[in-house]
Amino acid sequence: MSLFDLSGKVAVVTGGNGGIGLGMAKGLAAAGAAVVVAARNAAKSTAAVAELEGLGVRSAFVALDVAKAESCRAAAAEVLGRFGRLDILVNNAGMSIRKPPETYELSEWLQVIDTNLTGAFVLCQAAYAPMKAQGGGKIINIGSMMSIFGGAYAAPYSTSKGGIVQLTKSLATAWAKDNIQVNAVLPGWIDTELTRNARAQVKGLNERVLARTPAGRWGVPDDLAGVAAFLASAASDFVTGAAIPVDGGYASEF
Repeated sequence: MSLFDLSGKVAVVTGGNGGIGLGMAKGLAAAGAAVVVAARNAAKSTAAVAELEGLGVRSAFVALDVAKAESCRAAAAEVLGRFGRLDILVNNAGMSIRKPPETYELSEWLQVIDTNLTGAFVLCQAAYAPMKAQGGGKIINIGSMMSIFGGAYAAPYSTSKGGIVQLTKSLATAWAKDNIQVNAVLPGWIDTELTRNARAQVKGLNERVLARTPAGRWGVPDDLAGVAAFLASAASDFVTGAAIPVDGGYASEF
């Protein structure tokens, strides 16, 4: 069997109906995994499922609101009921509210933290028992360049993404004995709906990103496909607790 073969595996990708999530979902599907798109937007998710099925794998949509713990647990239970197993969890769903830190309402802070960090933790908890029972599993948490750098107008987002890295390390050390590898991916500046909005709001952002990125371009969602397949496969069985930048060298340029 190829080290990267995911045939017979079931992957759940939160927010897998577009952007980075869909790029990673396509990488997992290309390696042979069945892929569950877990998200809120049913129409957008149905289109993503059709695209994944076009790669020759089974795919399905499961409704999920990551900001609600009961929805996270229900989604995991639905995946187990429909597919019989849960091998790979990609915690990708996220959001941001951009404004000066002194102006956030507490409700806005909690909305970002609950979506980006707490939801990921609850889904990891829900995945633990079935993964342990199956003899192992793979969890991939999506951080950000803001896991490394501060964001003057994105304090809750930066905090949540820094927390993702520490959560990843904590779960990796706790669950290594159960053959569950937990790693984080730190995307750089990727051309998605979220970053297009940021470019519209922040004058000169596009030029600054291009000037700092050694690869000389913005990333695209498909740039995340390979790292997803690697971290979900047997090729990474001795890799756990890592935080891997996929950023065209952005974090290395000073």
